[in-house]
Amino acid sequence: MQHQRQWHPHSQLVRRKHLDKRAHVSIKDTIATYADDMKSWRRDIHAHPELGFEEQRTADFVATSLESFGIDVYRGIGKTGVVGVLRVGNEPETIGLRADMDALPMHESNDFEHRSIHDGKMHACGHDGHTTMLLGAARYLSETKNFRGQVNFIFQPAEEGIGGARAMIEDGLFEQFPCDSIFAMHNAPGLPVGQFSATAGVVAAAGAFFDIRIDGVGAHGAHPENGIDPVVVGAQVVTAFQSIVSRNVRPREAAVVSITQFHAGDAYNVIPASAHLSGTVRTFSNAVMTHIQERMRVLAESTAKGYGATVSFDFRDIFHPVVNDETQSAFAASVCAGLVGEDNVHVNLPPGTGSEDFSFMLEQVPGCYLLIGNGDDNSRHPVHHPSYDFNDEASVYGATFFAELAEQRLQSSTPDG
Repeated sequence: MQHQRQWHPHSQLVRRKHLDKRAHVSIKDTIATYADDMKSWRRDIHAHPELGFEEQRTADFVATSLESFGIDVYRGIGKTGVVGVLRVGNEPETIGLRADMDALPMHESNDFEHRSIHDGKMHACGHDGHTTMLLGAARYLSETKNFRGQVNFIFQPAEEGIGGARAMIEDGLFEQFPCDSIFAMHNAPGLPVGQFSATAGVVAAAGAFFDIRIDGVGAHGAHPENGIDPVVVGAQVVTAFQSIVSRNVRPREAAVVSITQFHAGDAYNVIPASAHLSGTVRTFSNAVMTHIQERMRVLAESTAKGYGATVSFDFRDIFHPVVNDETQSAFAASVCAGLVGEDNVHVNLPPGTGSEDFSFMLEQVPGCYLLIGNGDDNSRHPVHHPSYDFNDEASVYGATFFAELAEQRLQSSTPDG
């Protein structure tokens, strides 16, 4: 996920009746017996991080695990994606449960035994934990088969900004493995273990990346009059972009335009011939994103033209807003309440400006993207931090949620399941 938002403590908590807790306790107690195995799986994945579309070892581990559970396995969906299918009975209803598998291109500063063995690659967003929780649920559901219908376990590659969800969808994910509803979760540092958030509506932002090349005319630093300085043009473009959110976006809308890179030249006494700007845009609607893109293009081109320079503008729409379906969110919140109690389920956290490509799956199938507590003690670093580590204590809660969700959605028609 792109810069996960932090939990806000002043959220409204779910207030609803929920089903008999005895079934939840039984599922949780059973999955708790897998805790040591899940810890081992998670730490093995953590020690062997793989970047997007390179998740060969991770995909092998997932596929082998699913096969050992007796689950049908399909590989190569979205390059390195894996889908496990578990069907019980002939009932037509299906549910999709999704976890992401990829790591980040960053150096890990932890020194524990399961730290990354690959310099420059790290599971700093908790996808090792997400994969583990879904494997735990798959194991339980394959052993108990206390449902009627089909569960699709979707292990997605390349969530971190390079199009894994889109790749799976374009490969026919939902044509091959139809889902009536779909669910995913992300760990949330700052939220106590044993708490969840299941909020309806927009919960995460659309995200885009952009690159701008400004071409001027190089010159000696002592004779700027002989050139067209792309650094000056770039500085004016940066300043102009600061007016977009304040003057071109409605106050009730939210947006972020951040220039995060400015590169030009490599000598003290040479005016370079070109400059490069890069950055990101976040919005809560696709319409606002399109509007900002156009304003950026016009400002960059007109500013450059005024100085006699030219620009190339590359704007890449990477994420759409994550929009949770109201009905599916209420269902997910109810399942969470049965597992951890209604006081530990948050249903109106404000949307964050982080992004997540599960959004594209939610555009195809109604569902809910939840947050699961990763711990609120001082040792819990935020995601994308070099000292981050997924909290293994959360694994049982996440696996139990997925399993309970499937059982309730695909309710068995026989007394004993």
